[in-house]
Formats: sequence, structure tokens, C-alpha cells
Amino acid sequence: MGVEEKGIDVLLEGAFGYDHIQVFGAREHNLKNIDVTIPRNQLVVVTGISGSGKSSLAFDTIYAEGQRRYMESFSAYARSFIGNLERPDVDKINGLSPVISIEQKTTSRNPRSTVGTVTEVYDFMRLLFARTGEAYSYLTGKKMVKQTEDQIVEQIFKQFSGHKIFILAPVVKGRKGHYRELFIQIRKSGYAKVRIDGEIQDVVPKMQVDRYKVHDIEVVIDRLTVSHDERYRVTETVKTAMKEGKGVIMVVEYETGQIHHFSKFLMDPQTGLSYDEPAPNLFSFNSPYGACPVCHGLGEVEEITRESIMPDEDLSISRGGIAPLGEYRDIWIFKKIEAILKQYQVSLTTRIRDLPEEVIDVLLYGKDQPVSVKSIKYPGTDWHTRFEGIIHFAR
Repeated sequence: MGVEEKGIDVLLEGAFGYDHIQVFGAREHNLKNIDVTIPRNQLVVVTGISGSGKSSLAFDTIYAEGQRRYMESFSAYARSFIGNLERPDVDKINGLSPVISIEQKTTSRNPRSTVGTVTEVYDFMRLLFARTGEAYSYLTGKKMVKQTEDQIVEQIFKQFSGHKIFILAPVVKGRKGHYRELFIQIRKSGYAKVRIDGEIQDVVPKMQVDRYKVHDIEVVIDRLTVSHDERYRVTETVKTAMKEGKGVIMVVEYETGQIHHFSKFLMDPQTGLSYDEPAPNLFSFNSPYGACPVCHGLGEVEEITRESIMPDEDLSISRGGIAPLGEYRDIWIFKKIEAILKQYQVSLTTRIRDLPEEVIDVLLYGKDQPVSVKSIKYPGTDWHTRFEGIIHFAR
């Protein structure tokens, strides 16, 4: 890796069978027959004064030879379009493989531009994670599973043989509403029972639930005893439940009430938590689907802190102790602060460090209770207003 005065130049190397990159007789530009050995699989920094040959070694010798060898691996037909690269002035280089070279001074200053995005390696990594990665539940830490209809049927016979079960199709999960129209549709489809918030009920005309509460609603597809004589019935019930539940079904044990979740998508079998099928954009910090919701994929979060609001606590508020406001002026916000301080028996001339923590908290984050402030425009009149806090004011 070569380090220039104007940026960092990255050189990635690798070759099987060698622990080092060995350069013999490098004479490019101002290099004087240099021999050097560079360890592989380590971060190596080449430093020196301007003109000492850092770039000549990293780019014009090692990188140029690695690129030339890679191009020579192409067919003659492909090389006829690319052209031949000139061999650098060097006796021999061992342990060299295809190389990547990035000059920081030529890349964008956009924080979303990284080594991975510039080299396009990031695109392949996202595809690799999406296709071969294994999902785990953030609730239980267990591996997420997905099953076909046949696998679910086999699992039901293996796990519940001889037991009485309910097979349910979830249609509402954790949402508010009265769902009057849903119950009408369920009744028209021929189903007689539903499970609402864990309780199985008959579907009756004009049925509805409390619209202001969060509900879980499942359609009871069938109630049966698992036996090999009922295999066709179980298979058809699972197929119907998968259709009504859009790929997700629940099995409830009649005796214990224990719930088991099955899905053709990724699902936690213990809690029923489901994930979407992994896609490359889920692993991209440039995509709203994969970016961190806090930093939005930039890796940094800007916050207004107490230190930035009150950098010098030896100052009073009137002398500029609150940096965004500056020194005292006859304006509305200082009148509100003065009224607040008066409630705590302190004043604008009190040093910041001598103010109680309760007062500091009110100044920074505001106060819900209204304060009485004397009107500037109408003498003798008091205004009752709330103080939003300096942090909200600064935003």
C-alpha cells in the first residue's frame, strides 16, 4: 500500500503458495534496482518523502505487473479488444495475483462512497449475503426456517400424531380496527369460527371488535385429530390455511393451547416472527431497506449536546453562557428564560456552573408547565407560555 501526500493509495494483493510479494530489480522511473519483500495478508504502508519512489513501486511496478498478468489470462480474442499492457522495468515479481488499485484523491468525498462501492466488490458481497446467508431471530436467537407445504404436513404428523389440534390462518397481526368487513368476508367464505386475541369465537352477523385496541385475528380452518387415516384432510387443510394466511399458518394444541408457527417464508418457529426473503438491497447502506434507521447509512449521528450549548460554564447567561443565543438582548426568549430562572430563585447573572441541575435540564429540554412572562409590547400584561428548550430552539 502506498501513501501519497494527497491521499492514500490502496493495493490489494494475494497469491496462493506465497507468504510474501517479492520484487527483484525494480527500475521504474527513479527506482534504482530495488529489491523488496512485502508480507501478504497484512496492512502494509509505504511512506517516504516526495519523489522517493512510493508510487513507482506500488503503482508503476507491482500494480502494473499484476494487471498485466491478469490481462494475459484472457483469450487472444478478448485481448484483441483490450490491447496489451507494457511490462514494467523489473527483473521478477513473485507472489503476485490480480490487483486492485484505488487512489483516494480521485474518489468522491461522498460519505456513501467506500472502498467496497468504488471497486464494486460490495455488489458481489451483497449478492453473496442475500443468497447464502442464514437468518436468525432477533427475539430468540434461533435460526429462521422456511418449509414447503409437504414439509409442514410431515412436521405436523411427526409432532402431533394422535393429538387434537386447531389449524389456523392468521389474517390480522397486531393492528387496530373493528374489522366488520373482514368478519363478513370470513363468514361468506364458509368459516364458522375465528380466534380473536387468543380466544376462539363463533362468527356471527354484525360481528366486530374494539377499533381502538390492537388485535390478532386468525381464521379457524379446521379442528381435527392427527392420524394417518386423516392424511388427505390434513394436507388439504394445510393447503387452504396457507392460501388464507398468505403462506403462514398456526397450529394450536387442543389440550395445552400451545402455539406452533409454520411458514413457507423465513420464520422463527417459536415466536412466529417472520422476515422477508433476503434481497441484496437489505445489505446496502445506500438503500432505505438496508440502511441503519438511526444514521441513515452514513455511520455518523449528529447530536446537540450540553457541551455545545454551554461550552463555558464560568459564564452567566447574560454574558453569553448559552452559545446559540449569545449575550443578553431585550428579546422574547431571554424574557422567558428570565421568568423560568426567577421560579428557581436564580438570575441571568448567575454562572452556568452555579445553576441547579434541574434548571439546566429545563433550559435544555423545556418545560410543559406554562410560565408567566411580562409583555414587551403591552406593559402591565402577562403572557402565559411554554418554554420549548434551547435544544429544540437550536434545531
